[in-house]
Amino acid sequence: MSGTLADRTETPQQRTVTVLRDLLTAEGREAVEWSGWDEPGRAGVQIRPLYATPAPQSATAFLVRFGPGAHGDLHEHLGYELMFILDGELINDNGDRYTVGDLIIEDPGSVHRVRTETGVTVLGVREAPTVSLETR
Repeated sequence: MSGTLADRTETPQQRTVTVLRDLLTAEGREAVEWSGWDEPGRAGVQIRPLYATPAPQSATAFLVRFGPGAHGDLHEHLGYELMFILDGELINDNGDRYTVGDLIIEDPGSVHRVRTETGVTVLGVREAPTVSLETR
């Protein structure tokens, strides 16, 4: 029978897959190729972009690592943001503290700045860009 599921699975599809292994271990996080996140208000922050979709949606996913005492910029979310804490502690400007295994979802329109005292690594997913309020 032509066109069956069995026929289609015999030929692998060409696709691009990114795999970062063992992100729940210190060794796995150290193996990531980090680069500086050079934007206003982000001293001591490194990023590993995972993907970005084209405008107008402009969704992104990334790993971000804050060194001890580092902070993000003050920004507004134009869409939902999901943050999953892989290590360390993240402190929101409202005083909330998030630790390993916490999943945080910021609503569209929310404004905040995050920081860390001890260092933190986060998996972040944004469905839309943010607007920095550092230069206003």
